[in-house]
Amino acid sequence: MNGFLDRMLGRVRLGGWLAVAAPIIAVVFAVLITSVVLLIAGKAPVEAFTTLADYGTQPRSMAMILNTGVMYYISALAVAVGFRMNLFNIGVDGQYRLAAVVAAAVGGAAVVPGVLNIVLVVVSAVVVGALWAAIAGLLRVYRGVSEVISTIMLNAIATGLGSWLVSEHFGVLTGNDLGTRPIPDDAHMPGIPLIAGTPVLVNGFIVVAVLLGVAYWVVLNRTRFGFELRATGKSESAAVASGVSVKRMIVVTMVMSGAVAGLIGMPELLGASYKYSNNFPTDLGFTGIAIALLGRNNPVGMAIGALLWSFLYNSSNQLQLLDIPKEIVQIMQGVVVLSVIIAYELVHRYRMVAEQRRVGRQLATPQEAPKAEAAA
Repeated sequence: MNGFLDRMLGRVRLGGWLAVAAPIIAVVFAVLITSVVLLIAGKAPVEAFTTLADYGTQPRSMAMILNTGVMYYISALAVAVGFRMNLFNIGVDGQYRLAAVVAAAVGGAAVVPGVLNIVLVVVSAVVVGALWAAIAGLLRVYRGVSEVISTIMLNAIATGLGSWLVSEHFGVLTGNDLGTRPIPDDAHMPGIPLIAGTPVLVNGFIVVAVLLGVAYWVVLNRTRFGFELRATGKSESAAVASGVSVKRMIVVTMVMSGAVAGLIGMPELLGASYKYSNNFPTDLGFTGIAIALLGRNNPVGMAIGALLWSFLYNSSNQLQLLDIPKEIVQIMQGVVVLSVIIAYELVHRYRMVAEQRRVGRQLATPQEAPKAEAAA
């Protein structure tokens, strides 16, 4: 079972053409399954996929895909930090929403002006996300409570707590919309004219997302902390034998995961809506789980997965023009994740069989050294 989890979470690496073959097989399989679903529904698959492709290549659509993909990517990074240590932080969803509520209230209060307010909002979100995730880490270390159970429960508590804070303390009623006070104009994150041919700007938080991806790779692969985190995820007993404090690693990893989770809502808060209300994006944490699995916890793989997910999400409305329910996209997203898991498992098994055959051929080949000794 652990071997399967290691392969599913990307802790067993594939090299050469096998690393490329698995995702290609997964995408082809997902397209085939979705085509069958469309045919059963009486729709033409070619027309549907052509419509999606046409929409995704328009400049305005590309900017929107990037903007949504930024939030998806940060969410996947938050989940992946835990995955690399065998921790399943299901509570990313609650952590980012509670962090967004508090950060929106802090930003709307305008305690400090301009850029300082942006920094204060981001720091507030990071601190709240980290503290909320730390609860699950401490429960795991000192009470043996599975982080899966505790984070699911904390999601429900965070939802209720956030609603209570907005309705009773931070909320301002504007028409029929209840939300926090808007963040002042001088504390808005500026957009970037990255895509030519459209007035839609790319969210400035894309720079932060790229830096987070780089930091994720460097910390996990080029630092002692990253080595200890990966070693603990591989084998706790071996990590203890090496002098690693597993309890400390669990708490620190959960805090790091929660801190990154706190940033998920910042592109929307500082670059789009400028307040927390009932229209604030939900379920981004669960989307991050799917993308982390899709990208196998690799920063580049998760970036591709986030863009794919964002493309499917943004183009789903186009299917309605063909009288195709947009829920078809949700089916496609689920099939993609399932296909990735199956494809990687098949490729891993192919690699193991190929390796066994190669070793078998080497053992069956007569050795040169003994022959030389016999001749002497």
